[in-house]
Amino acid sequence: MMIRCLALAAALCAVPVLAHHGWGSYDAERVMRFDAPLAEVRIANPHAQVVVEHEGKRWDVILAPVSRMTARGMADGALAEGKTVTIEGYPRNDGSPELRAERIVVDGKTIELR
Repeated sequence: MMIRCLALAAALCAVPVLAHHGWGSYDAERVMRFDAPLAEVRIANPHAQVVVEHEGKRWDVILAPVSRMTARGMADGALAEGKTVTIEGYPRNDGSPELRAERIVVDGKTIELR
């Protein structure tokens, strides 16, 4: 019985880790940089995210935690649907349209995300 309880506790603790992005799944050798209007904006933890159209695909862009972006100068409400931003980051290794952003330029201001 004790072993079952320990196994269950270990499994429950592992679930949040599995849900978090591992940065090793992004190709740090292939930097992408492009301008795009924001189609969707999700300000939430553990990371803010935006969706943009680029080269005929909808890209999910993983940003930094909101507190880090604010600490580095991102104004409240700076990310708004329809606003054009410049994004620089790394695409996923598996070819899916997702980008780990290293920096974003909003209203002429560069915000370092890592």
